[in-house]
Amino acid sequence: MQTSLRIELNDNLYARNPGDTEIGRRLLLEGVQLIDEAGFEQFTFKKLAQRMGSSEATLYRYFDNKHQLLNYLVSWYWAWMRFQIEYVTPHADGPKEKLHLIFQVLAGVNRTTPAVAELDDMALARIVIREGSKSYLTHAVDENNKAGYFQEYKKLARHIAVVVRELRPDYAYPVALVSTVMEAARKQLFFAEHLPSLTEASEFSDSPVKICEFLEDVVFSTLAGSRQRTPGNRAAGGGK
Repeated sequence: MQTSLRIELNDNLYARNPGDTEIGRRLLLEGVQLIDEAGFEQFTFKKLAQRMGSSEATLYRYFDNKHQLLNYLVSWYWAWMRFQIEYVTPHADGPKEKLHLIFQVLAGVNRTTPAVAELDDMALARIVIREGSKSYLTHAVDENNKAGYFQEYKKLARHIAVVVRELRPDYAYPVALVSTVMEAARKQLFFAEHLPSLTEASEFSDSPVKICEFLEDVVFSTLAGSRQRTPGNRAAGGGK
């Protein structure tokens, strides 16, 4: 029997937790659909309120503005990705196979779990691929970082970096490598659909598999070819 997965996020990502009420959950569901259809630039709370048969004032009780809603949705997506990874990797035969499964999730090859997501995760994936950078490429990025807006993204990066350290304990830059690969997965999926001359994964139906192969090539080649770090040059991977 399938069950519903509820993801809890940093309470700075909303004015009122949308998961606590029926209208809040409808806001998320309809908001994902509208952003997916119209794009973030054209999305407004006025349009969403009209779609829902509600009022703008009601929606503003949950989110201060549409950018806060975008941050919520992007954070939900990264938490969902971490759940997917934690589901598919426990029985992996060693860190290399674990990384292979992780790359499949990041590239969209393997996103099967026994849980029913409370959002349309495929529509949300398209939003993150197209709009994800807008959640942090803003003037307020440092303030938002202090408020914990990006903690799900960072949790996922640290989670994967642990696996990189398992495979190559002496590698100096596991967090930098992982964050680069996470961005590469998202951007290559975007290029495959919209700017195919910038990737070999130009056939969209096959692009997740090709992108997964690319991610593996980048990471495993890097780990195989890098020199051992010198004492005292340990990458902490913590910080802000």
